[in-house]
Parts: sequence; C-alpha cells; structure tokens
Amino acid sequence: MKKLVWWFSIALTAWLMQSCSVAHAPNQTPPGRVARQIVAERVSAVVVTDRDSLAGWLDHKLESAGSPGDSDGGSATPIAPDGYFLTADHVLERVEGRHVFLIFGQGRRLTLTKARVVWRSESSDLALLHIPVKTPYFYHWTSPHDWLPAGSRIIHGGIATGRSSGDGKLSTQLAPEGVFTRTRKFKIDIPLQPGDSGGPVVDAQGHLVGINSAVEFLVPLETAFFIDSEGSRPNTGKIDALIQRDRARNAKSKEVAP
Repeated sequence: MKKLVWWFSIALTAWLMQSCSVAHAPNQTPPGRVARQIVAERVSAVVVTDRDSLAGWLDHKLESAGSPGDSDGGSATPIAPDGYFLTADHVLERVEGRHVFLIFGQGRRLTLTKARVVWRSESSDLALLHIPVKTPYFYHWTSPHDWLPAGSRIIHGGIATGRSSGDGKLSTQLAPEGVFTRTRKFKIDIPLQPGDSGGPVVDAQGHLVGINSAVEFLVPLETAFFIDSEGSRPNTGKIDALIQRDRARNAKSKEVAP
C-alpha cells in the first residue's frame, strides 16, 4: 500500500508540473535550411516484399518500373548511430513470412539492406527495426522534459510528400513524458500520403518530435476535407531500453557464435 501511495504522489506531482507548463508560447520560428538539410540527409523507406533481394532496383535508382510488384512500404526514421529505426506499425501489417528492407540516407547517397523487426506495438502504431550497419545520420529527440505547445512550427520527412509539403504546425500540444510510459498521440496540420507513414515529424531545429501515423478527413457526401494528420510520440526512455536490450542480445549471440 505504501508503494502505491508513493507512486501515486510522484505521478500527481509530474502531472501538476506538466499542467504548469501549459503557458509556454509555441516556437514560431519556421524550419530553415539546416533543419531541411537534416531531413534530406536522413530520408529512409521501408519495403516489405517476397523478394529476397532488391539490389537490382537500387541499381536502377529506385525507378517505379523496376519496383517489386508485391511490395508494401512506407517511411522510416533513424534514431541511433548503430542501425535502429522507427516506423509505423501498420507499414508492417503484412510482414509475416516476408522480407523487410530499409533504404536509408547516408548523407547524399542511399543505401539498401535487409532489416530485422525488433519490436512492434499495434496500439501505439510504432515499430522498431534494426540493420547491422552504422547510421551516423540519425535524429536526436526533442527533450522529453519540454512542453511542445500547439502552434509550434514543424516539418515532416515522409518519402511521399516530405520534399514538397512545406512546413506546418502542431495542431495539438505535446506534454512532457513525465513518469508515464505510454505513447502520446499528437496532430499536425500537414496533409500526408500513405507512403509518409513512419516518417519523422521534426521541429524547427531539426530535432525529432515524433513519427507520422495517419491522416484524418471529414467526408460529407462526396467531398473529402482534410482535418489533421496524426503522429505518435513514444516514451523515449522505453525506446532506449528496447534498444539497449537488443544490443545486449546481439552482443551475447556474437560471443557464443562458433
């Protein structure tokens, strides 16, 4: 009982601290050249296919004519220097028994390699992938202690529209992580296309806010009106813990390998 009361008091304190942060004004600085360069250098895509190799497609500069006809896919977001990426879980909806590839930016060039699914969460619409390759071009999260108010300026890096969408704003506020481990949803005012799912939402300084997830439309009769796009912000401590455990398993398996 004492432990329960102690945990509740900490949770309540964190909630009150978050509530006091509501008054913070949104960052109205538009993303500039540096933020856009960061996004361009880290552009990444997920391809799920029955094919065992996509080398020929990459050799032909990913032209649509040579793409695998059975493929599903979306965008991805590099979050560590040793090959860890986040994407939307629904991008991997038909992954069972198939191959997963990552096409990822290494500065000004694209690289392709097979990926391994580390973790998936349907409720959060997030998935963690890993490739056995160094990825020096990765995103740093916005501070988990910061309150991001509605109106904060952002851009996104999805492969479908990221290069042409321009910048936008957070439509809803994003509270600090506090003591809670759940994924938080937020909305942005930029229309997304299906291939944008799993791509990064980035603030004006080029820091990662969250991951593209879905688009909302209002459909009165035969006309659809864009409302908002939705993103997912995981508890970054939980994601770091998943990565640390996976690194440890990989290191142990290498030790016991003949």
